Amino acid sequence: MPDSHPPMKASDRLVAALEAEGVEYVFAVPGEENLDVLESLRTSSIELVLNRHEQGAAFMAATYGRLTGKAGVCMATLGPGATNFATPAAYAFLGGMPMIMITGQKPIKKSKQGQFQIIDIVSLFEPISKMSKAIVNGNTIPALVREAFRVAEEERPGTVLLELPEDIAIEETDEPLLQPHPRYYAIAGDTVLNEAADMIRNAKMPLLLLGAGANRKDAHAALSSFAEKTQIPFFNTQMGKGVIDERSDLFLGTAALSEGDYLHCAIARADLIINVGHDVVEKPPFLMEPGGTEVIHLNYKAAQVDQVYFPQVEVVGDLARSVTRLGEILGGPLDFDRSYFQRIKKETDLHTSEGGDVARYPVIPQRVVADTRRVMGDEDIIALDNGIYKIWYARNYKAHRPNTVLLDNALATMGAGLPSAMMAAKRYPDRRVMAICGDGGFMMNSQELETAVRLKLNLVVTVLDDSSYGMIRWKQAHAGFEDWGLQFGNPNFVDYANSYGATGHRITRTEDLLPTFEAAFSAGGVHLVDVPVDYSENQRVLIDELAAKVCLI
Repeated sequence: MPDSHPPMKASDRLVAALEAEGVEYVFAVPGEENLDVLESLRTSSIELVLNRHEQGAAFMAATYGRLTGKAGVCMATLGPGATNFATPAAYAFLGGMPMIMITGQKPIKKSKQGQFQIIDIVSLFEPISKMSKAIVNGNTIPALVREAFRVAEEERPGTVLLELPEDIAIEETDEPLLQPHPRYYAIAGDTVLNEAADMIRNAKMPLLLLGAGANRKDAHAALSSFAEKTQIPFFNTQMGKGVIDERSDLFLGTAALSEGDYLHCAIARADLIINVGHDVVEKPPFLMEPGGTEVIHLNYKAAQVDQVYFPQVEVVGDLARSVTRLGEILGGPLDFDRSYFQRIKKETDLHTSEGGDVARYPVIPQRVVADTRRVMGDEDIIALDNGIYKIWYARNYKAHRPNTVLLDNALATMGAGLPSAMMAAKRYPDRRVMAICGDGGFMMNSQELETAVRLKLNLVVTVLDDSSYGMIRWKQAHAGFEDWGLQFGNPNFVDYANSYGATGHRITRTEDLLPTFEAAFSAGGVHLVDVPVDYSENQRVLIDELAAKVCLI
């Protein structure tokens, strides 16, 4: 039953509705159009996290949603403040991260400022949100907030925008709050589970694929048990890393490249792929062809079919419970020849372990990844920005637990790595958290270092320094173009970090990398580690070596 409340200001009712939803933080860069909401937050139980850019606020809110399954909340003013939410909105929308954006607006009943700063934000965000609404009456706030959280958190999760004009924020309303309730997903029916089980039993070389959806919910135990019980080898997408411990003998690798990797040999040889939690917004780990490998789609929602993804069977329902039931129907280990997959695993493990002890300087990516893995525990978290290093970490860094490798392979935007790591550090103060950024992506939201210091976070920020947009420069060279137009200068990162009250370090010998990481984590606080990196390995390892060896397997 709805709660009964005496009349109160609409902004107070909005904040009370957020409290009823269990909101812990509002990440914000407020403007004058948000002042009533800001005052309402001041006397609430919700912590205001003041950011230095709207992108930083929304990336933190999206990561809160990613880590908890509950919608993160961020706030910005009208016009330019709201438009700065566009990239994080698309990030959360494509990445399946529940997030509520609250934006301000000029009075809608009577305005004396003409069209100053006014654009149609609600329409602007419709293509990159699950719901985009203006609040035009204070009495609608309880229902709109409840619906916003339901829509944002329901599979497939994503972004919701609520716009609150100044004059609506000061209205009086006595509309009661609507209390949230748990959302449960049904288990897939035995008819389709039996059909899927028959396909698996009849397969000669089945593979299990784990995508982002398996990381969104607590499916770790069910999927680990399923793989162990059936002994089906598995691989994952970049956003599916850690769903099952990648130290498993059944783990074949992460689909970090589009084609031509050892893993793609296994995918090409498989006659059935059990695709759990993957959808087509993430870069495809395989492409279906008519008459080729068959696919079982197992997810919360039906498949989004296109010319490269058209599964033969769709198992729709709660992931963990459906997988558990499928394992019960199958009974035990499947009888098929695993020798080829074991060969692929051996080659992959050998390949991805190479270079982890090489002391060459500037530091090669393999050594950076290896030293990162050495300093991080099973539950510790790395958050990656976007660049060529993301491929190295996806391939070479073995994740041990769900949501311990935070990367974006849907929108794949630069600038999200630092705010994402900040949210992880705030959420899990007892875990080690490392942001891993290229110098290009880091500088896009580097001002959030001040926020991290002010929040007293324990965080290590690793900046891979090559003074260029390295991923695009690599693609430029691979395409045969001249090396032109992609290099830049950087600040002195040590001085830059120190100026914010963080502690800066610069690696001048490769042997110092691991001790510097360890010392930074042991000291606590915010540390930036500037790592000059040698990306010449990109061509040798990811192109030349794979081309020479993969074709022989």
